[in-house]
Amino acid sequence: MVVMKTADKWTDYEIIATGDGMKLERWAGVTLLRPDPQIIWHAEKDLYSLNPDAVYRRNDRGGGLWVCRGKVPDEWSVSYGGMSLAVKLMGFKHTGVFPEQAVNWDEMSSLIKKSGREDVKVLNLFAYTGGASVACAKAGAVVTHVDAAKGMVERAGKNARASGIERGIRYIVDDCGKFVARELRRGNRYDAVIMDPPSYGRGPSGEMWKIEDDLYDFVKLTTGVLCEKPLFFLINSYTTGLAPAVTEDILRLTLKDFAGDFESYEVGLPTGDGIVLPCGASGLFRGIS
Repeated sequence: MVVMKTADKWTDYEIIATGDGMKLERWAGVTLLRPDPQIIWHAEKDLYSLNPDAVYRRNDRGGGLWVCRGKVPDEWSVSYGGMSLAVKLMGFKHTGVFPEQAVNWDEMSSLIKKSGREDVKVLNLFAYTGGASVACAKAGAVVTHVDAAKGMVERAGKNARASGIERGIRYIVDDCGKFVARELRRGNRYDAVIMDPPSYGRGPSGEMWKIEDDLYDFVKLTTGVLCEKPLFFLINSYTTGLAPAVTEDILRLTLKDFAGDFESYEVGLPTGDGIVLPCGASGLFRGIS
């Protein structure tokens, strides 16, 4: 049975209703209507009639654009567990925050706090706007945040400062594979690794990434930067074709020489329809000290 872990502790975010391929969300005081590929059922009522402040409309070329119907700030923030994260209407229906990841933020924070280790070193790869980096830093870890997109790394720094973190996060704009290879040559080691790889992507110099072809080899490479007794290794995936157990299988195969336990699960968000919307899959290794 696939386990579903639900991010149900938000106060600044909620899914109000779903249907017809769309979800109506409240981000603090702003309501957004945007597509979700998992929503294949019909809405009980016309979601457009609920007057969202902005709607993401797809075009026939695979892209789309935001259409503002109300007063939408250029940028605003949502809070979670002492974190303040910037929200912005971005390309490809994004907002800069993945609220379902609160499940993993809470888990990693707990593992860091309970470890009893000082200066836990965390490597966050494909780190985007830094929700996981901020969560780990607030729990007391020293984080190396790596992403190929300069703009996303800059937003991560902004999120950290808004959350009261001035130190404890090192920001790196680089291809994740090249960075890990350099860390291996340098002999640098980490207590924990987080990675949230895209289905497809390009590095700063045009490096190609396809998760089905590259994930296993990359995880195997990255295990080389772990310390002797790692605290955790988390893989998160939004690739709908991969079963949650695939991430666990990869961890079991690549971390077989480390003592610990493994699990895989879906992450989801509760909705006003009384259901939980699946939003991704995670595989987690917890080390035994």
